[in-house]
Amino acid sequence: MRDNRETQTSWARLAGRVGAELIRIYNRHEIATAPLPSGPVLFVANHGFGGVFDLNVLAFGAAYEHTGDSRGVVTLTHQMAWTLGIGRLLEPFGARPAGRQAALDALAAGDHVLVFPGGDVDAFKPWAQRNDIVFAGRYGFARVAMDAGVPVVPVVTSGGAESAIVLDDGTLLARALKLDRVLRLKCLPVTVSVPWGLTIATAGLLPYLPLPTKLRTTVLPAMRPQPGDDHEAFARRIEPSCRTSSAGRPAIAGRSWADEARTGRYERAHARPVS
Repeated sequence: MRDNRETQTSWARLAGRVGAELIRIYNRHEIATAPLPSGPVLFVANHGFGGVFDLNVLAFGAAYEHTGDSRGVVTLTHQMAWTLGIGRLLEPFGARPAGRQAALDALAAGDHVLVFPGGDVDAFKPWAQRNDIVFAGRYGFARVAMDAGVPVVPVVTSGGAESAIVLDDGTLLARALKLDRVLRLKCLPVTVSVPWGLTIATAGLLPYLPLPTKLRTTVLPAMRPQPGDDHEAFARRIEPSCRTSSAGRPAIAGRSWADEARTGRYERAHARPVS
């Protein structure tokens, strides 16, 4: 096991603490945590707004510090970060290109793994769905956890999707440009943000000034599959636990993951085979 987050440099840890302090002040960030198991876990989190630059990533870092755990955390990150040339800058923070083998290798080495299964579909959902968790049937995370023999720890952050306004997720444009095939991008969102104003596919991929939305993060109790569960059944059983409340406000409101998988337009538009 790599203690004290060997995958991260001292300056990266310092930057993470500075980011945590900023959202504590600017976003009035509140944290609630359940005890973590003694071994490595697969953290499953939701996006707020944005891909590379997402308040929910900072919120997770702050919540993880709050747990007092000292294991390294490998964050599975969209390949677009390396395509844009910033992936290497994120590697000291534990970022690695998202992939099943990368997750299994990290867990086998004793690190935790953080995954955002919804990817850009969850990160760039329209304003009307800002309080939804949108995983679009992407349940590969449950298979990874079962194969590695580690529990899943859901981490739910509310408020991040209100840091910018997404007018449209741009799925039709992304499909027309074949970006889903070339760059694995399902969305080219039309957004209103500071300082970019009205743009297509700018905010979230580049830094932006988030609106001072209230953030709440809950680290939920670890979950393991029950006898007879396959990976999809396990993933669907995790879903209700994420519909928690914090200080009277739903952590994730609106439709559930299961509802999205059964009837949501995201499932029809974005579902892909589990690898």
